[in-house]
Amino acid sequence: MQIQYYGHSCFKLTTKPGGRATEDITLFFDPFGKELGIRPPQGQADIVFVSHNHKDHSNISAIKGDPVIIETPGEYAVKGINVVGVDSFHDNVEGTEKGRSTIYILEAEELKICHLGDLGCDLTGKQLEEIDGVDILFIPVGGGSTIDGKKAAELVRKIEPAIVIPMHYKTTGSAAEIEDEKKFCNEMGNCPQEKIVKYTVKKKDLEDKKMEIVLMNNEA
Repeated sequence: MQIQYYGHSCFKLTTKPGGRATEDITLFFDPFGKELGIRPPQGQADIVFVSHNHKDHSNISAIKGDPVIIETPGEYAVKGINVVGVDSFHDNVEGTEKGRSTIYILEAEELKICHLGDLGCDLTGKQLEEIDGVDILFIPVGGGSTIDGKKAAELVRKIEPAIVIPMHYKTTGSAAEIEDEKKFCNEMGNCPQEKIVKYTVKKKDLEDKKMEIVLMNNEA
């Protein structure tokens, strides 16, 4: 599986589907618009996930092809990929200020992936059960409209994924009024020195990993 970061909460995943299919499947999470100040994602996709209908997370028109759009909680099986969308809140007052956001959990290449969307509060016991055993966790860390670095670190320690990929934090050129990743890194204490452009991973690579942080660069 190959992961590429476009900034904010947007990732492109290229993966092998289950079953007999041989062609790669391309997935996008939370494509944003040009209003964010950084270059929007581009390219073709088979599936696009939208955590919530804010313009910095739902610019579906940026993605070419004829992708399947998943934008609500539920269970899905698309092109050999099994997906669960879990309802969550975009704030810490049960959605009364910013509404709801969907957490996506999917399985591909024997990897369990979780994208927490614009999570704005703690996770419930039931949500933690759904996420349990996750290999790769995409987690917002910038505060403001989501959990901040401190809360994100607390959740990482509850979830204990093999790999943690921070998202939704201030990057060069971004107009988002959020913090950078430093608070999260200070809380965790094990962020790498360098950011990478693409991350390629297989299940066997994760055997001895626990809460290892991968920082990704959107300035490819």
